[in-house]
Amino acid sequence: MLQRTINTSISLKGVGLHSGVESKLTLKPAPVNSGIKFIRTDVEPEKMIEGLYYNVQNTMLTTALIKDNVEIKTIEHLYSALAGLAIDNLIIEIEGPEIPIMDGSSRPFIFAIQAAGIKNQSEKRKMVRVKKEISVFEGDKIATLKPYNGSKATFEIQYNNKMIDATPQIATFDADVDSYTHVISRARTFGFEKDVEALKKKNCILGGSLDNAILVNDEEILNVDGLRLNDEFVKHKLLDAIGDLYLLGHQLVGEYYGFKSGHTLNNRLIRALMADKDAWEYTE
Repeated sequence: MLQRTINTSISLKGVGLHSGVESKLTLKPAPVNSGIKFIRTDVEPEKMIEGLYYNVQNTMLTTALIKDNVEIKTIEHLYSALAGLAIDNLIIEIEGPEIPIMDGSSRPFIFAIQAAGIKNQSEKRKMVRVKKEISVFEGDKIATLKPYNGSKATFEIQYNNKMIDATPQIATFDADVDSYTHVISRARTFGFEKDVEALKKKNCILGGSLDNAILVNDEEILNVDGLRLNDEFVKHKLLDAIGDLYLLGHQLVGEYYGFKSGHTLNNRLIRALMADKDAWEYTE
């Protein structure tokens, strides 16, 4: 498979989930073998940050890149879309501190990329093949990578909440663009009504609303239209994991399993993999 970028530039605007600040995002084509790079255009001088796992320095309710004290928050939904559509090379200019949350899913980014058009480039994709099992743990939370002839991700959730417990608890993605585009990309981020005020006091979810997140309590889903998918909760956690893993800089050839994992554990998993030179190899 050849490397891919977009045909033409396209812009989006929206509010940041945590900052509450409106940002403008512009996606631009990038040359072969250049990877995915962010440019904060609202700071002086402009700051380029490579979209790679080792630049992830903040994982509290988000995946955030930080370099030289310049931060770009909440990149995971955009990155998930890039992984789902197999985009290898891209310049992402952002005027603001955070990627817009849009509707809480990755679907608006899918639509934007498809509207810009996707084109093949002149060289083959370089992928990372997992050669041996690597796992990281935090209490009962688990994130694992193991050898697999393909690219597969499975996520399992467990919450002490009646509304979430009543939905499917496990979901799998087997690197199928159509499945990602039409199903997984629709799954929105979610939170708990009881946590809202405490999180806002910590300057989190300042841009959150029922327009960009599912809100639940122990008795009901507070969004008038309910869920888009019967397994939307676990599908969104899978969407997040796909985005976090793509910060490796290449598609993984291997199988991921996450149980109650999150941004912190997913990033630790990638770091553990890359630190063990016997656990992976480049392949085309």
